[in-house]
Amino acid sequence: MNDIAPMTGFPPAPGSQVTLANWRTPPLHRWAFQHVREILPSAEIANAPDDVQALPEAPADPGALRIDGEDLATFLAATDTDGLVVLHDGRIVLEHYANGMTVDTPHILMSVSKSMLGLVAGILAARGGLDLAAPVTALIPELAGSAYRGATLRQLLDMRAGILFDEDYTAASGAIIRYRKAQGWNPLDPGEKPSDLRSFFASLTETDGPHDGRFHYVSPNTDLLGWAIERASGVRYADLVSALLWRPMGAARSAYITVDRFGAPRCAGGFCATTRDLARVGLLIAQDGRRDGRQVIPAAWIADLFGAGDRDAWAAGDFAHYFPGADMHYRSKWYTLHGSAPLLFGLGVNGQNLFVDRANGLVIAKFSSQPAALDPGLIARTMRGVAALRAHFAA
Repeated sequence: MNDIAPMTGFPPAPGSQVTLANWRTPPLHRWAFQHVREILPSAEIANAPDDVQALPEAPADPGALRIDGEDLATFLAATDTDGLVVLHDGRIVLEHYANGMTVDTPHILMSVSKSMLGLVAGILAARGGLDLAAPVTALIPELAGSAYRGATLRQLLDMRAGILFDEDYTAASGAIIRYRKAQGWNPLDPGEKPSDLRSFFASLTETDGPHDGRFHYVSPNTDLLGWAIERASGVRYADLVSALLWRPMGAARSAYITVDRFGAPRCAGGFCATTRDLARVGLLIAQDGRRDGRQVIPAAWIADLFGAGDRDAWAAGDFAHYFPGADMHYRSKWYTLHGSAPLLFGLGVNGQNLFVDRANGLVIAKFSSQPAALDPGLIARTMRGVAALRAHFAA
């Protein structure tokens, strides 16, 4: 890849053109992650412009922060940060943008999108609109002959369904490539017939263990939950997110989510929002789901996120090696690091994160364009940076 900036020129020079075939390829992904709706079809998640949650500013001195013995700017550059917002007690204490990003730029959340679904599912379940103990086939009988037979909505939420699926982001063939084509994220080969997400689920017919076993990360589980939520509510997912979360939360801008050729939402990774609005999600969690006296997310659901996951399932699962020695669990699409002040967080490929330290009133929203999907070194460095921020603002 040459050094020409992405999408430069009118028309862009051949080496800078971002297409469906290369949009997640470095360095073109730096532009693409901030312009997803120009590459893929999407559905708007509307905000309420007249009801925005204020975020007062109380800037901290970044020079007082040290991470791995280095300054904040070094940490941000080393972890390929596109946008950072740190809230302490509801105030913006740190904010940073790079690679052309601004306060108003929506960025793709990747798998932090799953965490947004986890909140919507909790709101809907508390209202009696979603029975998490029910088998997914009760809502989606079309999958009675698939590997999802017998799996409950709760098991899909906790990534504990025994589905044979290898989440290998470097694969060049196999189910994950068929999945990407079905969701519209990869182009079809010449002569290949188009697919779609809802048809793809039925192609997963083999299990690799019992349901309710180890933590087994399968992104299609979350997209399937999106379908189940639409069936249960009778409302399109993007509109439901708007009504249950985005508007009552007080988002400053509309978000959007990628959809396949028939409008099925990519709940597992296609959510796009500004850094401040992602931080507002974290603030809502830090405030036990309340905003201005109104309960948006049930407090019991937030308590469940922090306390109800299965640590043994996590330790035996797919991602424990990315957090060696950490006492953790996964619950309803969120990770929790245990300790005297538990840390709840969402994690997406290429460095997308939302961290909530409820005990210390700290929220960290971080968008990135890291070259690799999951880089153990950068995950560890990010966690050390978060630890340093927590120590600094808890002092």
